[in-house]
Amino acid sequence: MNAKSLNDALLSISKLMGQHRDYLVELDAQNGDGDLGISMSNGYAAVADYMSAAKETDLGKLMMKASGVFNEAAPSSLGTITAFGMMGMAKALKGKTQASLEETAQAMDAGIRLIMEKAKSKPGEKTILDALAPAVEALKAQAASNDKKAAFAAAAQAAEQGSESTKAMRSVHGRAAYYGDKSIGLLDGGSVVGKLIFQGILASL
Repeated sequence: MNAKSLNDALLSISKLMGQHRDYLVELDAQNGDGDLGISMSNGYAAVADYMSAAKETDLGKLMMKASGVFNEAAPSSLGTITAFGMMGMAKALKGKTQASLEETAQAMDAGIRLIMEKAKSKPGEKTILDALAPAVEALKAQAASNDKKAAFAAAAQAAEQGSESTKAMRSVHGRAAYYGDKSIGLLDGGSVVGKLIFQGILASL
């Protein structure tokens, strides 16, 4: 990964979030406040705009700035959580202008760990983590091969399966938690965002 491939990935993710904006709103309206598609579409569009104009090549500095840009453009709980993920990645990539597949996977893992720490959440609680965590585990397992397309294909598949698994879960965080057992059987919108992130990265390769 370098500044160019990071820009390509974020632009690709932004396009997918825009295309799925209404679907994410629809999913979120089932047991949230229905703003998910708007906040994610706006957040990734703002980051894509920032990245396309940025002259910075330090991946850590790019991700740290992207974190702030995202948080400002997507004032929502998942916006804050996404910003934490970017911040965790930024710390892991500090001072690097290039990152190997293994380093990229480790940076994403650091992002997930910061989300878990700050949001006091973990996989299995019907959140974005249920897509992100298995995707990053799949990426780490494939990283040594150095075949980034195969690695991100495996990650995207794991994210999709993780997202689907949220249907069987009960919500324990945010507004969705008020629905209790009624949340079982519903697909978590945040997990779909996690799936789209990895589909976007794969499409950019």
